[in-house]
Amino acid sequence: MGRNILVVDDSPTLRNSLSFCLENASYNIIQSENGQEGLDMLSRFMEDGRSVSLIITDINMPVMDGIRFIREVKATSFRYVPILVLSTETEREQKDKAKEAGAAGWLNKPFRTEQLLWVVKKFIR
Repeated sequence: MGRNILVVDDSPTLRNSLSFCLENASYNIIQSENGQEGLDMLSRFMEDGRSVSLIITDINMPVMDGIRFIREVKATSFRYVPILVLSTETEREQKDKAKEAGAAGWLNKPFRTEQLLWVVKKFIR
């Protein structure tokens, strides 16, 4: 199985921070700025026969928010790919919506590198 991780977040700084941390741990990172771009990227992966092992997404993004993105992913052939939410949101309601949509886990921003890597390793063996 591949070690490709799709990172979906509208903040270039956060995407680059995640990429730096995860690439140093030998993961391949694909970046998207919003949920729609993330879905488009998954479509290209499907066409190319490539796999994604994990998706990390924010909740608050333009074009398509994280909750809708999660729902849309779960309606594709990537439905079994675990989705980790990484957000500044702390409200239980948002966490419940994400879980209901199909998110497998939740981390709050700012993240600690050790914590992120520990969670990622739980999803990708």
